[in-house]
Amino acid sequence: MTYLAKPVLHHPTLRRNSLGYTRRDYEGKISTLCAGCGHDSISAALIQACWELDIEPHRVAKLSGIGCSSKTPDYFLGNSHGFNTVHGRMPSVLTGANLANRELLYLGVSGDGDSASIGLGQFAHAMRRGVNMTYIVENNGVYGLTKGQFSATADAGSKSKKGVVNTDAPIDLVSLALQLGASYVARSFSGDKEQLVPLIKGALRHKGAALLDVISPCVAFNNHAGSTKSYDHVRAHNEAVNRLDFMPSRDAITASYAPGEVIEVTQHDGSLLRLRKLHRGYDPGDRLAAMNHIAEHTANGEIVTGLLYVDGAAEDLHTHLKTVDTPLNRLGEAELCPGSAVLAAINAELA
Repeated sequence: MTYLAKPVLHHPTLRRNSLGYTRRDYEGKISTLCAGCGHDSISAALIQACWELDIEPHRVAKLSGIGCSSKTPDYFLGNSHGFNTVHGRMPSVLTGANLANRELLYLGVSGDGDSASIGLGQFAHAMRRGVNMTYIVENNGVYGLTKGQFSATADAGSKSKKGVVNTDAPIDLVSLALQLGASYVARSFSGDKEQLVPLIKGALRHKGAALLDVISPCVAFNNHAGSTKSYDHVRAHNEAVNRLDFMPSRDAITASYAPGEVIEVTQHDGSLLRLRKLHRGYDPGDRLAAMNHIAEHTANGEIVTGLLYVDGAAEDLHTHLKTVDTPLNRLGEAELCPGSAVLAAINAELA
């Protein structure tokens, strides 16, 4: 039996924000992801951030593509607008929605496969055009829905579930976003809620293209070849009457560390993730310095987390295009189609 509905009754003592909403009012359906998946921690952080910012759920438009990450918008902000696009095409659909109605808060949720592979071109243009959006990449380095092949963000030298070593250079979406002109760039770890929630709040309040790359461990594809506890090893040494799969329950990986500190987080497969939190004196207003800082620590095998760059005076796509303040979906035919005389005047200016 599957339970996909949450109880509608709330405890009367639950804290409420200034709008009168409890945290439960920002939740969605029950997650169907693997127990302990880092993506669920990101959903929880989004719920917390929107509740603390007193955001009206119906003012949020959440869009996604295809993949484990793109399923997650169903698990938060159940009373908001939502649209699940085709693989890698979330940014262009979000751009169109944003141009039609600029009064909504746009949240794009994607994965490393959805954004760094088939959707890389779409990602690039959303960043360089300054679309007013919070773009969250739930980055686990594998294709979870198709059994754990390397994604384009997988580090060279990393080993897959089948023991294959990745020889391709990784795509760093944070460095790419900085090069393309994104005006809010950050990276975090799904298990560090103390850091992740403020970064999401900052991105939601930022005007322009805000990228938040979140390292999110995959709990399903860590039983590598050579392990005596792996499924393949057990099957090879077991006389079974049938062939069954069971996804074991995992505890979510969490981390807490101080600014400037480097920690090694042990993954479910025993591998280590080395995280470095930005020091308190770091200047996030220097784009070139941010790129150099990332490259320097990447060479040391460290993943830098925190607010890497922000432009406080950034402009968005509507400012660049000089659109009217009224959302385009509220304009009538007279405003949208002013007639042949106006068109002739525009053409004359371009002659």
